[in-house]
Amino acid sequence: MNLPLIGILVLVIGVMPAWAQGDQAGVPWSQLSPGEQQLLQRFSDNWDQLPPRKQQRLRNGAQQWGTMTPEERQEAKQRFKQWRSLPPEQRQQLRERYQQFRQLPPEQRESVRNARRWFKSLPPGQRKELREKFQSMSPEERRAYKKELRRRHGGNDSVTATPGDPSGQPRPD
Repeated sequence: MNLPLIGILVLVIGVMPAWAQGDQAGVPWSQLSPGEQQLLQRFSDNWDQLPPRKQQRLRNGAQQWGTMTPEERQEAKQRFKQWRSLPPEQRQQLRERYQQFRQLPPEQRESVRNARRWFKSLPPGQRKELREKFQSMSPEERRAYKKELRRRHGGNDSVTATPGDPSGQPRPD
């Protein structure tokens, strides 16, 4: 599979939000930039048949891919590889959780992102330890643990990302 395409597909699948608005008209293939055409080559034969919203999502993904560092691209490729290895039921569950995340108020989404950044900043061993600890807890223990994390890390009551949730998306208790 074409490696840049992997990154684009990762972004299209739901790693990033779609910015398409309404029922706007599609963009002819010939009007894409050479860089977009290169990254989206796989879609060239049926580009004009794609719904405008999907075209826009693919273009946004191509633009995002173009701004990534090599390290970010490698990370995106790895996430896509992980995504492809998930069973369909788990992918659907993650899609639903992502939709829940998108429905949160902006300040709560930012809080989730901050909690995820904090968790990712920890050394791998500590992340693993916290993840295992969290997964072994009862729902009540999880709530208490989240409360303690909020107290220790800025008192933010809207922290919803958890160590047992590597997606960083909100998780119902």
